[in-house]
Amino acid sequence: MSRSPMDADSAATSGRRAHSSTLVGMVQWVRYYIQLLGLRGKGLFLVLALLVFAWINAGIYKVQPDEQGIVLRFGKWVDTTGPGLHYHLPYPIDTVLFPKVTQVNQLQLGSGPASLSSGQDESSRERQMLTGDENIVEAGCAVMWRIKDAGQYLFKIQNAEAALKISAESALREVIGRTPIQAAMSDKRQQIADQTRDLLQSLLDKQNSGIQVTQVQLQRVDPPAAVIDAFNDVQRARADQERARNEAEAYANDILPRARGEASHINQEAEAYKSQAVNLADGDAKSFLAVYASYAKAKDVTAWRLYMEGIDEVLKKATRVIVDTSGKGVSGVVPYLPLTDKVKPASKDGVK
Repeated sequence: MSRSPMDADSAATSGRRAHSSTLVGMVQWVRYYIQLLGLRGKGLFLVLALLVFAWINAGIYKVQPDEQGIVLRFGKWVDTTGPGLHYHLPYPIDTVLFPKVTQVNQLQLGSGPASLSSGQDESSRERQMLTGDENIVEAGCAVMWRIKDAGQYLFKIQNAEAALKISAESALREVIGRTPIQAAMSDKRQQIADQTRDLLQSLLDKQNSGIQVTQVQLQRVDPPAAVIDAFNDVQRARADQERARNEAEAYANDILPRARGEASHINQEAEAYKSQAVNLADGDAKSFLAVYASYAKAKDVTAWRLYMEGIDEVLKKATRVIVDTSGKGVSGVVPYLPLTDKVKPASKDGVK
């Protein structure tokens, strides 16, 4: 930063002393030149009038666009003016300060490299912060800020840079303390920076610091150097676990639909077989009931018909039939010999 903040009481005291000494010097200077020039009467009045006119015009001042005018009356802040032409009571009653309010300043918080040396232990402890899941990280950020109200910046806070640093560290610790370590080191970095900026601005406004925080950049969030190797091993193990889980989910997504499809196919075949078996059994039952109804009406005829149907089914599959002509009712059976079966082998022999 190009200029350090001013203490209001010391500025007022030094201003009063400077004004008193300057006023005495001016009176002595006027007396010396009056005696030197030998002015008397109208000449003296004219000189005094010119001096008064010049002294009154000395109260006109101009504030540049990148400045604010801080009017001090005997060293005490009484007014703040914006860019343009203004007037204040002439010196030594009023004086004006012109601090730059558009210049963006930068504060580095915990930006130094981590070290295990004894000389850097204190700095390392300042960077260490507790995360939301009770892990320790070393975090640092850059705070971009400018003067919002020059009067408050100069006279309402004793050490603006120290107050800004303490407030920024407090805000960053609070936001990190609400965030898990994995989120802080990966996809939540911008969210942490935005929340830190808002919380820091709220703290500065409560202190009437006159500071406007324009941006917070989260520069590093790392484990402490003493455990970074073990932390990397844990990260690799978690990556392997995640990869194995993804492979298992991919295998499950591949095998489960096929198993469900096969199970559905088996269920459909079982349902079809069930319907077929039930229908066949139902048909056989109805056929049996029809035969039984006929048998109940004419037992002999039905029994003979069933016998003939059974014999017909058996004889259809037989190659030889032996008929006992001595039995009753079979004397009229004419023996039948299929000659074609005998002729075919003879014709084959004749060809040979």
